[in-house]
Amino acid sequence: MPAITIDLITVLAERLRRQGLLAPADTPEAYLALFARLQPVSPPFFSYPGSPPNLTHRTTFDDMVLAGRYRERRELVKGRFLNRTIGYVLEGDFALYANAFCRPLEKMAWMQRRVFEALETTGPLTPHQLSEETDLLNKEIMPALHRLQEAFLVYEDQLTTDWERGWYVLASEWPEVVIAPERREAAMGEVLIRFLASHVYATARQIADWSSWPMKEVARLLATLDARGDIVSATLPGLGEGWLRREDQTLPADPVPPTVFMLHKADPLARAHAS
Repeated sequence: MPAITIDLITVLAERLRRQGLLAPADTPEAYLALFARLQPVSPPFFSYPGSPPNLTHRTTFDDMVLAGRYRERRELVKGRFLNRTIGYVLEGDFALYANAFCRPLEKMAWMQRRVFEALETTGPLTPHQLSEETDLLNKEIMPALHRLQEAFLVYEDQLTTDWERGWYVLASEWPEVVIAPERREAAMGEVLIRFLASHVYATARQIADWSSWPMKEVARLLATLDARGDIVSATLPGLGEGWLRREDQTLPADPVPPTVFMLHKADPLARAHAS
């Protein structure tokens, strides 16, 4: 089926609305609904280590304060998602995003095994306690922890911006969360549909920029979703061929006032346009 042609201004206006930039969230409930559309949500680019996630320009209040409260209650869960960077998702969606972005470890290196076994037998432990337990240096422990975190084998309990925070074996904290290779493809497809719901239209390159999935995997996912009828190809004058959800073939043509936003590099819109 040939790609449909859609209007650039109409797409961009709808994208600003769905991203919460034209009507910022003004209640905790609206914040959580917007967070669900944009997750994984990163802390501001080049912010203080341990900073909460931030929906820049998308709330009428200081959302980092609210995010900090949700994080303390584990309603927002920390992990390494987009290009192995820190991000947060809603606890109810943790399994979905973990399966979509997991980097499995076929075999642990010796140092990774040493750190993981210490957490299994003695944890939770802070990096300083891990150093005492394993006789490893901090510069050896942290890369091991980060790689285990990318595989969603360990969880970093980020309550504040304090450097000494607890690390747990993830399965002990969320025994109901199953992360398995056979779940990856379906999870990636669902995450891609959610991305298109908030971004409205995206090229394969933009999807790869945002997700950091290899272009070959993105192309395969798009072909699968297209064959299922979940998405359709569309041509935007000036941008070329991309994709949108089936239900977004008709968009409201409401005017948008002249609008300018400055976004940091970890913002979902900036990330999707990195190339």
